[in-house]
Amino acid sequence: MALVLLAGLAGQAVIARDSLGMFATWGAFRDPGVPRCYAIAMADPSTAERERQAYAAIGSWPARGQRNQVHFRLSRQMAPSSHPVLAINGQHLNLVGSGSDAWSVDPRMDAAIVAAMRSARSMRISAKDTKGRPFVDVYALAGAATAMDAATLGCARA
Repeated sequence: MALVLLAGLAGQAVIARDSLGMFATWGAFRDPGVPRCYAIAMADPSTAERERQAYAAIGSWPARGQRNQVHFRLSRQMAPSSHPVLAINGQHLNLVGSGSDAWSVDPRMDAAIVAAMRSARSMRISAKDTKGRPFVDVYALAGAATAMDAATLGCARA
């Protein structure tokens, strides 16, 4: 059930994906047709208002030479003037984003986020919604490093 749900969060549930495993709350998948591999997790449950299920994904597209790109689907639509901020391991990183999506600013930041995810217990993304209200999506990171490694290995074999 969790694997199907996680694959559906990536917006691609109608096309078959190879499951590379579940690691705590993180899953790893391979899409051999592209090819691409990714680690993905839903945000922790919350009693706060949400417009959609938030998720974090770390993806690689070996044919394009792109590896460990960080993407967040936020639980609410951001105000156009809002700037999403990722808090992890005592760092506060300004992300770029629009609508309900946020990314790192460049590959160096992707690498820094992935490295921080390997040693942190959780991470939080905060922003303001279209009504000007602050919101936060929180992620447990248990299993994230293993899921990212499984995704990397999955694409190495593609």
